[in-house]
Amino acid sequence: MKRGEKVVLAVIAVIVLSLMGRNLWHIESDPEADKDKGIPYYSTASKELERDAMDVYHKQNCKGCHSLWTVRNMLESVPAPILDGMGSLHNEEWFFQYFSAANPQAILPSRLKLEFRMPSYAALQEHDRRLLASYMASLKVQDWYLEETRKAEYEKLTGKDYHP
Repeated sequence: MKRGEKVVLAVIAVIVLSLMGRNLWHIESDPEADKDKGIPYYSTASKELERDAMDVYHKQNCKGCHSLWTVRNMLESVPAPILDGMGSLHNEEWFFQYFSAANPQAILPSRLKLEFRMPSYAALQEHDRRLLASYMASLKVQDWYLEETRKAEYEKLTGKDYHP
């Protein structure tokens, strides 16, 4: 390697390291990062409901498209909604109607490719649909996180400050 190439490489390394240090300092000095709000997602389900619903969840291979209580690998997963916090968006009756619909896209339209769209669970036993509906309705998100999410989405879409 020639002397000039070494100098260019050294300058690039200094720039990269300084940017990394600046980002690290920014994260550590950010007052919002100092607030320990905890994990925003939680469930109000009993252990029995969780166990029974998760049995149905696994039998129906919901994990093939959705993630729940985990970090999703974007390279291996379908762009279906993450289920954490869904109960803060819809109630149990809504979920039951959705799972019972012959065409779930009539209730909640999807822009996903046909092979990735939510299948109908109308043929599933009513008891199992009710278990899933009850469990999905129990998946909540803290109010502060929901509000921060709404704010970020509004500002991203409109370019304006969010005022509830």
